[in-house]
Amino acid sequence: MPLPTFCYIYRCGAKQDMYIYLAEENDFDCIDERIKNSLGELSLAMTLEIKKDTKLAKEDPEKVLANLKKQKFHLQLPPETSIEALMAKLSK
Repeated sequence: MPLPTFCYIYRCGAKQDMYIYLAEENDFDCIDERIKNSLGELSLAMTLEIKKDTKLAKEDPEKVLANLKKQKFHLQLPPETSIEALMAKLSK
């Protein structure tokens, strides 16, 4: 059985219901500069022990774990925002 992963969840000031999960506390250097600049002020919302069967309100825990392992962060967007729309906005 895989070990649980601790992550640090930050509330993004730019939009309500937007959060960024980090594999390491305050490790904002792992976030692409364009994305980081679009997040607004970040404030620690909680520390969470996450496993593949953890119940999350709006995210798939396996996707969160995969992103934390691959890129050291996971971005939770508000329901009305797609990653494609965010990236298009950032590329302008």
